[in-house]
Amino acid sequence: MGRSDRRGPGDASLHLADGVALLRPEEQVFQAMLDGWRNQQLSRNLAFGTVNAREAIVRRFHAFAGSEPWQWSAADVDEFFMQRRAIHGLAQSTLLGYQLALRAFLAYLVDPAYGWSEACEERFGTHPTQVCHEWNTARHTQDAIARPKKRALTWEEVQDLFDHADNRVERILVQGRKGAVPAFRDAVLLKVAYAWGLRRNEVRMLDTIDFGFNPKAPAFGRYGVLYVRYGKAMKGSPPKRRSVLTVPEMDWAVESLVQWIEDIRPRVSGEDNPALWCTERSSRIALGSVSNTFNQFRKELGLASGIDFHSLRRSYVSHLIEYGYEARFVQEQVGHEHASTTSIYTHVSSDYRTRVVQNAFERIAERAVRQGSDEKAES
Repeated sequence: MGRSDRRGPGDASLHLADGVALLRPEEQVFQAMLDGWRNQQLSRNLAFGTVNAREAIVRRFHAFAGSEPWQWSAADVDEFFMQRRAIHGLAQSTLLGYQLALRAFLAYLVDPAYGWSEACEERFGTHPTQVCHEWNTARHTQDAIARPKKRALTWEEVQDLFDHADNRVERILVQGRKGAVPAFRDAVLLKVAYAWGLRRNEVRMLDTIDFGFNPKAPAFGRYGVLYVRYGKAMKGSPPKRRSVLTVPEMDWAVESLVQWIEDIRPRVSGEDNPALWCTERSSRIALGSVSNTFNQFRKELGLASGIDFHSLRRSYVSHLIEYGYEARFVQEQVGHEHASTTSIYTHVSSDYRTRVVQNAFERIAERAVRQGSDEKAES
């Protein structure tokens, strides 16, 4: 059976007609490669955003190298990523993403199943090779590769952040200026993100119907559990769903949320709008707006640059551990696949560690006292 009998998405013969001369062969073959790679990735159920981002990276490398994929060398890879790291200051995680995209593109081209090597040999007398190797690219060897300055907020910093957001609402009202409603929305959004340990897009995509009743915690009413429908997706999979139970320590967030949903939100939501966070034009808040608001507060409070919106989620994990919740419960709450990921997020305070050690000493002392009493009784 020939290769043409088992053609699939991404096969060279589906994008290049055999024996047909091209007006601009290098340009057209490169575009055909990208088209084929796109189809191959979409057939694996990868998200359109992922596919588009990978293609942009390959195009960037193509422009830098000034040559075609069948002419690329390991030296091109070295120079490109050296400049991105040393001159452009790319983060390690970003650099790794670039390298993985380029490696995946070349792996597709050199795979005999797709026929690109044969097509290039026929037209250009050479063929693409894999020039991204272990010795010239980074490896993903741990669960999290965020910069060390990324951290959780302390208890005091969390309180200062929420007070600052609330005070902005008060200032706007006292001064009689416009913007009190979006300011109140932003304040409640930050509290909800922290109180349920949510990522940016998870909190942004919430609808009013995503809260439910927890029969084990009737005091929270219809806000006893939060159903996350837009969780971080695994590669090639739809958004991951999970349910997050409302914990008693976060009851203050429920109060703010109820006030937003019942009293404030109806002023801007419009009819039949399910979005929990609406703009004054009744549309769902943009993802960039979520980060911009947090970053503005961070700068106004003088917080370290390593603190970002995701720090609220890190803080949630750390503070639940300090409250005494089991690690497995916390892992389920935030939707981590592996316990090791949750442990990386955990940044407990020195006071908590001191209490743990103190409790350990107390337990040792209690055992010693009991043992002494037992020995005395036996004698």
